[in-house]
Amino acid sequence: MRTPPSHEERLARATISMVAEPGDVRSLALTQEIGGIRFLEVLREHPDLRSQFAAAAGRLAEVEPERELARAEARGIRFVVPGDAEWPCQLDDLAGAGSLHERGAVPVGLWVRGPVRLDGLAGAVAVVGSRSSTSYGDQISSELAAVVAAAGRPVVSGGAFGIDYAAHRGAVSAGGQTVAVLACGVDRVYPEAHREMLRHLAEHHVVVSEAPPGAAPFRIRFLARNRLIAALTRGTVVVEAAIRSGALNTTTWADRLHRVVMGIPGPLTSVASEGVHQLIRSGAATLVTSGADVLELVGQSGEDVVAEVRAPVSVRDGLAVRTRQVLDAVPVETAASVSSIARVAGVAAEVAHVELGRLSTHRLVEPVGGGWRLVGDVAG
Repeated sequence: MRTPPSHEERLARATISMVAEPGDVRSLALTQEIGGIRFLEVLREHPDLRSQFAAAAGRLAEVEPERELARAEARGIRFVVPGDAEWPCQLDDLAGAGSLHERGAVPVGLWVRGPVRLDGLAGAVAVVGSRSSTSYGDQISSELAAVVAAAGRPVVSGGAFGIDYAAHRGAVSAGGQTVAVLACGVDRVYPEAHREMLRHLAEHHVVVSEAPPGAAPFRIRFLARNRLIAALTRGTVVVEAAIRSGALNTTTWADRLHRVVMGIPGPLTSVASEGVHQLIRSGAATLVTSGADVLELVGQSGEDVVAEVRAPVSVRDGLAVRTRQVLDAVPVETAASVSSIARVAGVAAEVAHVELGRLSTHRLVEPVGGGWRLVGDVAG
């Protein structure tokens, strides 16, 4: 059973969120180990323990957590911390996932704007990829997100240009839920061109950030943000990603967290898909080609099983080998005698006679002037 955090612990965690960098491994790991209140004491009493601590300690005098929380609440922003009923427990898996680029660990809290609750995201799917996406990538990610969202699974992405935007759009078009995890404060608009989309998500879905309100979208914060996208979801789909794409950072986190990693193949000549192809080739990602494939992989065993694609069954498929052998020897237009068909088929005349009779019952051949030929539909 969860123990609700005290008011003092919530204030301490809000303070840490405002003075420490999102994803700073040392600060977050120590906070998780000894609690927010005790960690603030460490910052005040021993700021020289780590260079990161000194930087954070230097900002303490500028922070007024009570005031900032009140201002956030007035703007429809809530601060969710471990122990809250809304806390997404899947984020706790980050405690054992190590670090990348000196970023990792469980966040001290999340700043949240929007009606969708975070504790309902356990079955969500992340859709990520290139900001410089192609029309192919946009279409695929939008259609895939629509299928996933229509099935009741929230779609999580980063609110950026390209694949992120297409994924959010697809989920919204299907009437499903979508989550934007930002590298800046949830009160900021980045990129500016997505102002209307982010406003819509904040009003009807949810926008989330580890960074406090007002925080700018620095490059390192995108790397910290990626671990949250991977951890919040049951699986991550990468649609288009070049060799050095930031989306591959998200798939690395997903793999570390033992989430399902999936890749959409692109044209072999497309630079935008080289990173995805590398993931698939190395076995780090499972190839998927549709939303149905994704649902099967992230579902429980036996759920959303995709039927194997097969060609339509024809009458020929049910014929014995010798019968097909005779059928292949029957001419299309000019009727041939039984003996002629037998020679071409390489069987005895008696066998050819029997098989031709059988084929006629299936309306595959017809007798014409003492010989046999294929029925028109079969010949076509």
